[in-house]
Amino acid sequence: MRLHEKTTEVETIKIGDEINIDIAPDGTIYGIELLNANEQLKKEDAGKLFVINEATGEKSELALS
Repeated sequence: MRLHEKTTEVETIKIGDEINIDIAPDGTIYGIELLNANEQLKKEDAGKLFVINEATGEKSELALS
């Protein structure tokens, strides 16, 4: 998932075997990479991705194919 266009150099941080995060020196997260995302996400939430904006409380649900 790309959250911002890369306008600066970012560092990729490996969080686990199947997740990486691209982060700028100022702490801005530019992207999140889930390796084998469909397999990872289908296991937990019946093939749905839930996105929650913690600032507003807004929730969205996306079906994964």
